[in-house]
Amino acid sequence: MSTMFRSLRNRNYRLFAAGSAVSNIGTWLQRVAQDWLILQLTAGSGIALGITTGLQFLPFLLIAPFGGVIADRFSKRRVLQCTQVSMGITAAALAVLDLTGVVQVWHVYLLAFLFGMASAIDNPARQSFVVEMVGRDDLPNAVGLNSASFNGARVIGPAVAGFLIVFVGTGWVILINAVTYAATIWAIAKMRPSELHTTEPVPRKPGMVRDGLRYVRGRPDLMLVLWVVFFVGCFGLNFQMTSALMATQVFGKGAGEFGMLSSIMAVGAVVGALGAARRGVPRLRTVVGAAVIFGILEIFVGLMPTYSSYAAMLPLLGFAQLTMITAANAMMQLTVVPDMRGRVISLYSMVFIGSTPLGSPIIGWIGQVFGARWTLIGGGLVSLIGTIVVGSILLRRQGLVLRAHLRPRPHMHVWSAKDFVEPAPSRATEADVVLELESEAATAEVAEVPRPDSPPGVDLSELESERRPARAGAGTTDARSLGPDSDGELDPAGEPVAVTSRADGAPSEVGVAPKRDAVSAAGEKVSSWNSPATARCARPTPHDTLAWRRRAATRRSRRTEAGPSKTS
Repeated sequence: MSTMFRSLRNRNYRLFAAGSAVSNIGTWLQRVAQDWLILQLTAGSGIALGITTGLQFLPFLLIAPFGGVIADRFSKRRVLQCTQVSMGITAAALAVLDLTGVVQVWHVYLLAFLFGMASAIDNPARQSFVVEMVGRDDLPNAVGLNSASFNGARVIGPAVAGFLIVFVGTGWVILINAVTYAATIWAIAKMRPSELHTTEPVPRKPGMVRDGLRYVRGRPDLMLVLWVVFFVGCFGLNFQMTSALMATQVFGKGAGEFGMLSSIMAVGAVVGALGAARRGVPRLRTVVGAAVIFGILEIFVGLMPTYSSYAAMLPLLGFAQLTMITAANAMMQLTVVPDMRGRVISLYSMVFIGSTPLGSPIIGWIGQVFGARWTLIGGGLVSLIGTIVVGSILLRRQGLVLRAHLRPRPHMHVWSAKDFVEPAPSRATEADVVLELESEAATAEVAEVPRPDSPPGVDLSELESERRPARAGAGTTDARSLGPDSDGELDPAGEPVAVTSRADGAPSEVGVAPKRDAVSAAGEKVSSWNSPATARCARPTPHDTLAWRRRAATRRSRRTEAGPSKTS
């Protein structure tokens, strides 16, 4: 089976994924139908639509931490079965009120809040139950597939809902969603408990919510993820409302075109989720980078002049959105201890989903006063600026320096502030650059260099000395270890040349530098360009092997050879 779908080898997860796919389609049917119902009852009020969305997600802000405690203390299977039944009952009640013609605005408000209460308890249990089905190794893949399933339903659900609303009305669409919850309940009941990677329930004790808060507060990486998803979730991810306002007020479209917008955006979201499932282990820079790109794209989407151009930009926005969400979700689960997973996920849900009640009324008011376009432009600006500011503050507090590079491929380096050295000025001579880098390399060999794959608290200075053989002579510098900002020389044959400094500081003769193949502690060969300057890069590239550097070195050597001949 392809690595992209490797989690489906697990029988319990196959059942869960099948039931969730059916239920997700029903969820999107109700979301579109409920939004359209409230617009009909209030004559297209953006504020009423924002209040409905806010009430549905307000319980995540109020009771989500207690939902995490429930997920840690009780069987997650039983919790999920109870919450699925509760959500099915609330959907059926709203459908009956709509079909009988007695539904009022306050009915929608009340049932949206009750539905949100069940979802606030369901979400931490559902998220933390995934690792019990597939294990830690396949968790990133399963998270990506879950997001792909949810957004695949987002392609089908809104499009089908738009046509069903036209032909049968909103009541029947909501009733279909109530029936689809039976699929998830059946799938959970058919699972084999012996194949689950269950953990011992956490015993009851006072202050369990405070323990979860204290644990997250002591983790700067988790705090950065929570701040990023707060800004994006609170102000950027209000597409239920913004798409409805753009379709009706800006482009003058109906229910069918409104439903198609969500489906078009979900195409990019599915691609982003499948890409996350293929990547595997998530990285913090993926979360931050995707959030920045999302904010920029949302601003451009709000400026699109026509319905067609607006729809064409939505897949790119969906791709950036799901890349950030899946990476953040997997990080919050993989990097925490098992007995805290439910409470950490509940805090993530509280910040990510529970922030919607804070942002939705504000975005709705902006749409009512300044126009529908500003719901997207304003949300994108806040998401972009908030991510950059919070990321900069936390990096500075942790003593880290972030640098973006476009060559040889777009990537980012995260440096410790004490190890970061600005590139040498261009007017410095090559000998000065070599001598300066030689001194830095000698200092780096005895310094403690933190690496992303090293366990916390381990001093790597001894390991570094074991992994690097002794230098051939004092002061010898390998041209390949000079880093991307140096101009390491090559001879006409293309071999790297080193400059060796004498005791009096003057450069001695130039010769071919010996290759340095470091040997790891296990005895395996590692790349000779594995140095402190490249260890923090995910997949560093030896810059002196690039074609343009070889050509430049050849031209320099030819000019050097031609110089004396002209003077003589």
